[in-house]
Amino acid sequence: MKIINKFLLFVAIVSIFGACKKDEIQSVVNPGAAATLTLSKSSVVLTKDNADVEALTASWDRPNYGYEAAVNYVLTFNKKGGADSTAVKVDAGTDLKKSFTNSALNSILLSAGLEPEKAADLDVYVTSFIQGDKYPLKSTVKNFNGTAYTTKVDLSSTWGVVGSATPNGWNGPDVPFYKTSKLNVLKSYITLVDGEIKFRTNNDWTVNYGDDGANGTLEPGGANIAVKAGIYVITFDVTNKTYTIEKLSWGIVGSAAPNGWNGPDVAMTYNPYNDTWNTIVGLLDGEIKFRLNNDWAVNYGDDGANKTLEAGGANIAVTKGSYQISLDVTNKTYTIKEQKLWGLVGSATPNGWNGPDAKFNYNFITELWELNNITLVAGEVKFRLGDDWGVNYGDDGANGSLEAGGANIAVSAGTYSYVLDLRDKAKPTYTFTKK
Repeated sequence: MKIINKFLLFVAIVSIFGACKKDEIQSVVNPGAAATLTLSKSSVVLTKDNADVEALTASWDRPNYGYEAAVNYVLTFNKKGGADSTAVKVDAGTDLKKSFTNSALNSILLSAGLEPEKAADLDVYVTSFIQGDKYPLKSTVKNFNGTAYTTKVDLSSTWGVVGSATPNGWNGPDVPFYKTSKLNVLKSYITLVDGEIKFRTNNDWTVNYGDDGANGTLEPGGANIAVKAGIYVITFDVTNKTYTIEKLSWGIVGSAAPNGWNGPDVAMTYNPYNDTWNTIVGLLDGEIKFRLNNDWAVNYGDDGANKTLEAGGANIAVTKGSYQISLDVTNKTYTIKEQKLWGLVGSATPNGWNGPDAKFNYNFITELWELNNITLVAGEVKFRLGDDWGVNYGDDGANGSLEAGGANIAVSAGTYSYVLDLRDKAKPTYTFTKK
């Protein structure tokens, strides 16, 4: 009889569990067993200068599942009142705490929808799981106030590089310097041709510097600085009136690249904020590698075809297409993703309405599309993506605001530079200068 009663009790328990949903199961097994979350700070103001400094530590106790289960944890950050779809989830593994640097937490806050330089409240909680992703237990929600910093390069400096060696010549607009973490020390990553340069403010000659002794020391109104073709980083110390010009360029070479294995390599643009080199390029079926300064002394390939680079590693196979390629030399990684190019098309352009279009270059620092020094005849133009009319913009009001499929833009004969601003997808705009 006792055996029968135990069996009936077992059947009853199984029936209860069988009728429960997943969330009901966890409440039956472990009512009130969720972890308790603790944050090391209730608010934090993140800064770029402290990017690698620890900003926040989240810790929690072990939840009680009723037995010694293997538990995994996920931290969730969400802007106060934000939808679940905007929440940022961070895998914390099996540990009972997770620390974040200024840089890592900043990325989370921006992904959660916070505006840079504006304090905002977030909801933070930890969820535990057993058996992989089963039986989640959510902690109580902690309020956290965070201020993110901008991930854009600070181009608020009025200084720029001008000259016959620069893309826009002596008349500009000048290639801008950006601010660094050191006060009054500016940098510019720039592609130059054989020629001369100077430094000036506000695209104007009122304040300008050259180098009378070609010794790295600047003088007001000084002599033009002679340079050779190449990609350089220029460092300008405004306070001490000194400068350096260093050749520094990573590029893409290979049978799939436009100039083959002998180069010159496809030049990549340095983004000083996230320490990556980037380009958008059309490739053929074939192979590529990355190398420094158009030379094989320093080159990288991928032995495992796993997006991790090795010095002198294996060639990287690619198929024909237009790609955005990013190279992280510090961490020895790279990414390749499809990316069509924007172009200028129309009766005023060299190839008319049928194209191929005059291609824009993407500026990875300003996030703008740029087309410099294109010669046009009197006529009309539009902007389109990938030499195709599927996505195109015109200007219905002739006011610099673009509309999908909008009106043709009338131009007179001359040499132009265009800037296409697509950062706000709802309000695309363009500007141009005529020389």
